Amino acid sequence: MFKSFRGGVHPNDRKSYTSGKAIEVLPVPNKVTIPVRQHIGAPCSPIVKKGDEVKKGQIIAKTDAFVSANIHASISGTVVDIGDYNHPVFGKCQAIVIENDGKDEWVEGIPVERNDWEKLDKKQLLNIIKEAGIVGMGGATFPTHVKLSPPPDKKVDTFILNAAECEPYLTADHRMMLEQSKRIVNGVKITMKVLGIDKGYVGIEQNKPDAINVMTKAFEGTSIQVVGLPTKYPQGAEKMLIRVLVDKEVPSGGLPADVGVVVQNVGTVAAISDAVLKGIPLIERVTTVSGGAIKEPKNLLVRVGTLFSDAIEFCGGFSETPEKLLSGGPMMGMAQSNIDLPIIKGVSGILALSKKDVNSGRESACIHCGRCVEVCPMHLVPSKLSILGQKGLYQEAKEEANLLDCVECGSCVYVCPAKRNIVQYIKYCKAQNAAENAKKK
Repeated sequence: MFKSFRGGVHPNDRKSYTSGKAIEVLPVPNKVTIPVRQHIGAPCSPIVKKGDEVKKGQIIAKTDAFVSANIHASISGTVVDIGDYNHPVFGKCQAIVIENDGKDEWVEGIPVERNDWEKLDKKQLLNIIKEAGIVGMGGATFPTHVKLSPPPDKKVDTFILNAAECEPYLTADHRMMLEQSKRIVNGVKITMKVLGIDKGYVGIEQNKPDAINVMTKAFEGTSIQVVGLPTKYPQGAEKMLIRVLVDKEVPSGGLPADVGVVVQNVGTVAAISDAVLKGIPLIERVTTVSGGAIKEPKNLLVRVGTLFSDAIEFCGGFSETPEKLLSGGPMMGMAQSNIDLPIIKGVSGILALSKKDVNSGRESACIHCGRCVEVCPMHLVPSKLSILGQKGLYQEAKEEANLLDCVECGSCVYVCPAKRNIVQYIKYCKAQNAAENAKKK
């Protein structure tokens, strides 16, 4: 019997906008803007220059750092600029701009047909995944080859496929499960071979009964158990899934590998399948474009580097001026000021919310009601963290309020009657702590 986790909230999931809509392929844009920073870890450096001709799938930026991920051209064409451009996470970032030549040609050697992947050993598989530039596709963007290389002292025995997709509006993973189940199954099998384990779970929220049925059939005859999970946000957070599925608690400041678990997202294992079976690097992803201010919400297969504006235009444009524009979901996504932004590997959704979608209001002082404490799945006191963050007391937030345990799910903000920007204060504190640690190195 699988139990739920403490805390959490039940927002209106608003998935009906796109849950019944099959994935559509966005036409290849005339130009792509590909940032060299699309992952946690060291940014890449361009290995091409302005004027170079490139092919689809060609490496255009890389680094020797272990915690990083290669960047590839998502179209064939000419490099017309390398400079600072808008970025959905960092504001501005160095990017490589490629103008489409209309040929959409693969670089030599791609694609391949590899039907004997089971003969490859762990080292060979990891190298393929690394070269393909695969990162966590749920938004965290942690380099996948690193995640699949736990330290020798971490004895991993369980794999979890995170198919919860608990964020409101987002349905990209849902549609992939319905339409691309074989690709997902192959990705899971490859991942588990790399880890050397045979016990695994697929966690899907019960608001996706069709996906539960499809994936249950897809995994028949394997050691993978498909589990329907209670619909509650943030069910898709790694630590929540681990707590519910294997009844283990990741220690404070620890990682899933500390309790013998590795978690990967649906899009990530699909990309692993493409890399190993076809030799195709991560140059495209499924992204949900939705919200009350979008004329025709859709799930789109888009090339990395495609602008938000191109995707929104394909969906009919805006039906009204958006009250809020987000990269990602409404709970953990990041607000954006314009649509001249590239879709990067971690962009699972583009949301244009209407006035009726947004419960807006002015922030006021904390009234100490305790609602944020009740819903925090990590057993923290978010109100205290927000007050410390507002005062710039980031060291105190870390030492007295377990700052680093926060998963930034936004449940506290959702229930706060004072409309405090709790997660923003927490992110500020984490950034200050990271900057302080960097100085010490």
